[in-house]
Amino acid sequence: MRAKEKVNVLMVDDQPAKLLTYEAILGELGENLISATSGNEALEVLLKTDVAVVLTDVSMPGMDGFELADTIRQHPRFQQMAIIFVSAVCMSDVDRLKGYRTGAVDYISVPIIPEVLRAKVSVFAELHRRALQLERLNGELRRLSNSLLAAQDDERRRIARAMHDGLGQELTAAKMVLDGFLLQGDCADSKKSLAAADASAMIERALLQVRSISHLLHPPLLDEVGLSSAIAWFLEGITKRSGIGTSLDIQPREFPRFPRELETAVFRIVQEALNNVFRHSGARNTWVALKLRDSQLMVTVRDDGKGISSSVAECRPDCIGVGVGGMRQRAKELGGELRLENCNPGTLVMVTIPTNNCVQGVDPSSLKHDSLAEPAAPSMRSATSPTATVARVPVSVAVTKDASNSTGGSHLPL
Repeated sequence: MRAKEKVNVLMVDDQPAKLLTYEAILGELGENLISATSGNEALEVLLKTDVAVVLTDVSMPGMDGFELADTIRQHPRFQQMAIIFVSAVCMSDVDRLKGYRTGAVDYISVPIIPEVLRAKVSVFAELHRRALQLERLNGELRRLSNSLLAAQDDERRRIARAMHDGLGQELTAAKMVLDGFLLQGDCADSKKSLAAADASAMIERALLQVRSISHLLHPPLLDEVGLSSAIAWFLEGITKRSGIGTSLDIQPREFPRFPRELETAVFRIVQEALNNVFRHSGARNTWVALKLRDSQLMVTVRDDGKGISSSVAECRPDCIGVGVGGMRQRAKELGGELRLENCNPGTLVMVTIPTNNCVQGVDPSSLKHDSLAEPAAPSMRSATSPTATVARVPVSVAVTKDASNSTGGSHLPL
């Protein structure tokens, strides 16, 4: 059986004899007992040690128990710390109320009943122990979740490559054989020729589907050219197949490269947000922005659809789906934050991620001149037109044209 994890109990009193009494009473609990003879000494201990319970005398010279509790509560680390007051005088309700306001959770009067003191300290020590265990479990769950997302991305990349290089090549070879048979021109049976032509056309369509699925699983542009071009390509495909007007605003003009993990995470966030727009929003237009400034990457996706409920906007665990949960987890993994807002009409998805000076291939001084404002809605004429408007991406026109040709253009599935 695993031994109980010890927690720290801080005892504060200006009289050494009382501290010895507390040690004798609480020694049976098997916890780590720490003594302090003044409020200042207690604060020094708290800054260096994780403490489960503070047992403090109310009346002490210098900083008394009320002042100590109030100072402890002002520190963000100690907002939930259990503080038990020990008083040698009969305290009025006003005194008790003052203690509760400064952060006390319980009172013990002198003379102390050992069983009562042990019971009270034991309860708070056990609560702290459970909180530490829960925090470790949550950390383990976060690590597992991050590992799962990374494994998912790696598997998508592997399957995409296998489909493109394996199945795609086999289909290409089969089509070449059929086309060569048709080009011979000496086939006497017209029915066989028609059948061969139909088979070649079916293989062509299958090949386009394989390339489309392969590129949606993991677009080669993401690795070869970068995040901005991959998102421009994806937006173009969404516009062609759904009729939703799209606009992309990228700042700075020469958008830099980032580590693969960051680019993959941001692309997946945008991909999921746009898929949600297509499936659930009923929107006619959507605006995407990528903006980098002062080592902060801001990604926004806004639409003019029906919006979301307040519970989803607050990201309540029982109200959000796997998609929004995955977006939030990807942002957290990179030290960022996901925020959802109703725009009346529409929804705004905003993700802010620190880049930690990992920008590649760009002059850092160029990152301070562009605004980090939300994406501005273009005029209705340009927004309602089913054409992807790619702004401030010098390579986007050529790249998206090549991407469209390589993935079969309008045959891309959503």
